[in-house]
Amino acid sequence: MRCPYCQHPDSDVIDTRKLNSGESIRRRRKCASCGRRYTTYERVESVSITVVKKNGEREPYEREKLMRGVRTACYRRPISAQALEALANDVEAELMARDEPEVPSSMIGDLVMRRLREIDDVAYIRFASVYRSFADIGKLREAVDELLEREH
Repeated sequence: MRCPYCQHPDSDVIDTRKLNSGESIRRRRKCASCGRRYTTYERVESVSITVVKKNGEREPYEREKLMRGVRTACYRRPISAQALEALANDVEAELMARDEPEVPSSMIGDLVMRRLREIDDVAYIRFASVYRSFADIGKLREAVDELLEREH
C-alpha cells in the first residue's frame, strides 16, 4: 500500500478493525518513510454484475454510482453515513444472492426505494421522483399518498 502523502511503498499496520459484521476491514497505517498515518479499507471484491438499463444498454455495476444517487436523495437529511453504507451493502447482498450475471436497473431502483422508505420518507420521495421520472405533480402526489397510507 503506497503512502498517500509521499508515495513510499512500505507501511506498518497500527490497528485493524472489522466493520459491518466482518464484511470489510479498516486498517490504520503508518508510513515507514514519512511517519504520517492514514486509513485503508478492505472489502471482498464481488462477482461482476452487469446492469441492463431501460434502453437495453449494458454497463458494469458500480457501487459508487449507487451511492451517488442515494447521497443525492439524502442530501441535508438526518441520515448517517453508516446508514447509507448499510443500505448499499444490503442492496449488493441481495443482488449477489440472486446469483445472476445481469440485473435490470429497475430491480436495483426498487431495492433502493424499499430501503429508503424504511429510513427516511423525504429521501424516499426524492429518489422516487428521479427513478420513476414523475411527469407531473399528480404522479408525485400519488407517491406521497401511498406513503401516507402505509403509515396509517
